[in-house]
Amino acid sequence: MMPKISIIIPMFNVEKYLRRCLDSVLNQTFKDWQAICVDDGSPDKSGDIAEEYAKKDKRFVVVHKKNGGLSDARNAGFPYAKGKYIMYLDSDDFIHPQTMEIAYQAAEDNDADIVSFQYDRAYRPRLMLRHFLRLNTDNVVPFSIHKKYDINKIKTKTVDDVFELATERTHNKTNPNRKWLVKHCQVWKNMYKKSLIKDIPFIKGIVFEDFPWWSEVMLKNPRLTVVPLPLYYYIPNFGGIVLSEKQLRIMKCLSVGIKTAYQLYVKKATQYQMKKWQENFLWFFVKKTFGKIKYLKTDAEIQIARAEFRDMNRLGVFDNVPNEWYDLREKIYEFIK
Repeated sequence: MMPKISIIIPMFNVEKYLRRCLDSVLNQTFKDWQAICVDDGSPDKSGDIAEEYAKKDKRFVVVHKKNGGLSDARNAGFPYAKGKYIMYLDSDDFIHPQTMEIAYQAAEDNDADIVSFQYDRAYRPRLMLRHFLRLNTDNVVPFSIHKKYDINKIKTKTVDDVFELATERTHNKTNPNRKWLVKHCQVWKNMYKKSLIKDIPFIKGIVFEDFPWWSEVMLKNPRLTVVPLPLYYYIPNFGGIVLSEKQLRIMKCLSVGIKTAYQLYVKKATQYQMKKWQENFLWFFVKKTFGKIKYLKTDAEIQIARAEFRDMNRLGVFDNVPNEWYDLREKIYEFIK
């Protein structure tokens, strides 16, 4: 029999965290799953650890490949997915024991193409604070992981217009719809029908690959069910020295995502979809991209950045700017003239 859920787990240099991640899958209250562990040419023991789990439980499938980055690893895992639904789990993160049970029930009850849940917003600040105080962060257990949910009492919200709830925008606590918003576009806090995303690969070789991928998914007009529960445990990047060459790469990757998604929307989006996407996604990523310029140190790096923004302008990315972003567009025009 085919599993109901396939969860794709890309792995690279995560032997320190991988057992916690795989145990969180193994300990799911929902048992009809398949875990596809993609060893992205990891030089550590990540591949061996995953093979160890696969020997003990046939629901684990291990794929070994040459290093190609996160997007390439996710893409490589997809052909092995047999489930009706697809989930993504980063291998240094982990999930609540009822994540699959809750997401599957919500999908089936509402005939949803996407079920969106939340990451635990209390857990991340705890880790950041401990890191700041130079305390160990490896064995910190989220308070919510012990929470047992009555699946029949969970309130959800379902919409046929994903643009109604999906956004990068920050909403204040007085907004009555705040808890239902699908905030940000991380792929790992949703479960998807395989049929919805089967022809949408991640762009290989870039970071912030979630943005262009999610933008394309939204164009499919998916039926969305929101479960406002903290079911995912995200381990933050504690950061380090801000290197200009790294910021230049991030800026170029963001630019690739923006240009790819924009051209897709010009070709396929309705007027309503384009307007909502520009207001709630595009200009937030334009701002993020433009913000990288202050980290660039050399004239050569500045010229590369200027060429990227000129290319975006040539494609029409900055046309029809929402009023709230007018000042940013003027700063961009000043930069590229």
